[in-house]
Amino acid sequence: MKTIELKGVGRTSMTKAALKKLRKEGEVPCVLYGDNGQNVHFSVVARDLKDLVYTPHAYLVNLNVDGASHTAVMREIQFHPVTDKILHIDFYPVRADRPVAIDVPVAISGNSEGVRQGGKLQIVNRRLKVSALPEHLPDVLDIDITNLALGKNIVVGDLKYDNVQILNPKVAIICAVKTTRAALGQQPGADNANAASAAAAEEKKK
Repeated sequence: MKTIELKGVGRTSMTKAALKKLRKEGEVPCVLYGDNGQNVHFSVVARDLKDLVYTPHAYLVNLNVDGASHTAVMREIQFHPVTDKILHIDFYPVRADRPVAIDVPVAISGNSEGVRQGGKLQIVNRRLKVSALPEHLPDVLDIDITNLALGKNIVVGDLKYDNVQILNPKVAIICAVKTTRAALGQQPGADNANAASAAAAEEKKK
């Protein structure tokens, strides 16, 4: 998985007044949760978070806090309910010998059989939560929809990836091809059905 660099400054005061002052100065309070309660409290310049937060991609984060380096993943993020400004971010450490849980984007490929018949592709989940050792974390989850037929869907239980576990429910739908009027018109027997409907309508008028 790709990494992104982030520089933070340690903070010691956790009072509401101190947090308010940080945010007013364009900083975002953050916490890196460590083992045995050894948490690292720090702040990051809000504009430096743009490429990490406002992106469809997933990253491991190389944190540098006051000269100390940490590899982490972003776990929880709190936004202001009105302005959508970032208020707080929780990070969790990454270790080479422990699985990491992280949201990974879905990459759809292929020309669906159902779409070729006039159906409409609907993507329900664009990101899935996976668990894997850091060395096996994928940048994206590739899903080939070439054989996805009209009225059918792909669920989490249909997906299989080496060394990666998907944590979403197995029945969660990833994507589906919805039936449309255009698709119904192309189905076998549709012309006969349409003709019968037209004839019935004409007979009703008499």
